[in-house]
This record gives sequence, C-alpha cells and structure tokens, in this order.
Amino acid sequence: MGATVFERGWLSSNNVLIQGDGPTALVDSGYSSHAPMTLSLVQGALQDRPLELLLNTHLHSDHCGGNALLQATYPALQTRIPPGHADAVTQWDADTLTYTPTGQTCPRFVHQGLLTPGESIELGAHRWEVHGAKGHDPHSVILFQRGSGVLISADALWNNGFGVVFPELEGIEAFDEVGETLNIIEALRPQTVIPGHGPVFQDVEAALARARSRLAQFQASPEAHRRYALKVLVKFKLLEWQAITKNELLAWGRTTPYLRSFMPAESTQQADIAWLDAVLADLARSDSLRVEGEQVVNL
Repeated sequence: MGATVFERGWLSSNNVLIQGDGPTALVDSGYSSHAPMTLSLVQGALQDRPLELLLNTHLHSDHCGGNALLQATYPALQTRIPPGHADAVTQWDADTLTYTPTGQTCPRFVHQGLLTPGESIELGAHRWEVHGAKGHDPHSVILFQRGSGVLISADALWNNGFGVVFPELEGIEAFDEVGETLNIIEALRPQTVIPGHGPVFQDVEAALARARSRLAQFQASPEAHRRYALKVLVKFKLLEWQAITKNELLAWGRTTPYLRSFMPAESTQQADIAWLDAVLADLARSDSLRVEGEQVVNL
C-alpha cells in the first residue's frame, strides 16, 4: 500500500511516508532536535521526488518539530493539521500549543489546510479516512485506510497503552474521551496499527485490552496518572539533553508550568530538592536514568 514507517526513538514520533499514484505524503515529523534526521530519512526514501503533503495527527512537539525544516526544504509542500489549534498555529501561541507549559521546543511552522474528522484524503494510491481521537490531545486525529485495514493511531493507541492524557493535567476531565477513542478504533477493526511510538503491531485486540486496563487504573487513581505524566515529562526532556545537573533540571522545572504544578506548594530550596530527588529515584528504579553525584544521565 506504499507506506514506509520510520520507527523513531521515544523523543520523536514515528514518521509514515506514503507513496503511490497520488500525492506523496509524510505523517508526523518528529521532534525538533531530530529534524535533520527526519529530513535525511525522507530524502533517502524519495530520492529526487518531491514531498507534496505533510500531515500532523496532532501538534505536540514530538509530532511536528520537523515541520519547519521540511517546509524550508520543500517550498511547495502543503501542510495539513487538525482544525482545533489552527488559529494558534497562525498566531503562533506557544502557550495554547503547549510548548511553553511542557518546556519543549518547536520551531514555528505554517499550515495550508486542515485534517477534519469525517473527511477522507488521497495519500499515495489510496484514500484515508480522518477520525477524531480525543483524549491524549483534544484535537488529535487518526488516519484509517479501510481497504488494507491500516490505522495510523498516533498516541491514541500504542501496543502497550496510550499517551499521557494532557487535559487531565489541566483539570479537564478527559479519561472518558480516551475510552471513546478506543471504542472508535475497535469499531474500525484495523488489521495493522502504526502507532505514534513503538513498533507496528497486528494484535489489536490485545493492545486494546491493555489500553483499557491502563485507563481503568488511571480512572481509579488520577494521582497515578499524574505521577506517570511527571515521569514522562522529565524523561522526555532528558532524552533531549542526555545529561544535565540537578540544579539545571530543577531550574527548568521551576520555569515550566506543568512541572511547577507537580512541585511542593510551598517552594523552598530544601523542599524542591527533596521532591526532585524522589522523582529521580523513581526514574532510576525503572532504569530510565542514572544519577552520578550532581549529574543526571539519560539511559
């Protein structure tokens, strides 16, 4: 069906390059620090052929951080995004787009069109359906090629769960929306799922069962979800830095709204350091990082 999956590490989303008789398209472009790698992968696959469409399933920085470089390289490139944050992209509102709250980087890009749930779009040799996928992000979409049964699920479904439910961190109830999206995916009956992170998989029934189990755990204990989100945010940034001092990490946390919300209400140097040490110890136990004196090292 003309789809090539570039499976990336957890700092960058997977990229899906679709070729055929129709428009050549890339779905999601990874994180900004990996933009040159994204471009190299695309150019290596296309050779001298142009990239015509760039689609973003949602606008988290690890899915659209390579947009700007691709747009600069392919001047005729048409970029389509979900409609929910289109105005924020036009005005480049880094708060609404969550780049400031999460402390993540995304070079400014533009868009020329939308990916509206309910429509279909020609990519390569086939038409792909666009479905809304609220939960992880309220404006996210997934793409389904009905003839082949291939689903590009973004962060709505991985082989072992789904992405952090970011609206919940802002006090907006969204766990039910995660469940609704899992129901949508089940009703589509995909044969193959290309997730936003991790390997392509075919045992969709088992993946849905694991996702629903995790969702039930988070619904029963929202605090468990908050702890999970905290570890994800710290690990994500460490993937970018690779190594950083505790003091630098703490300074970043104090100026990053999402991280600041997890820290002690009465902020003192002693309380903040104790909080950070507890977070790092938790991540070290899962072999996500190593603490060497005052240095924090990614694993």
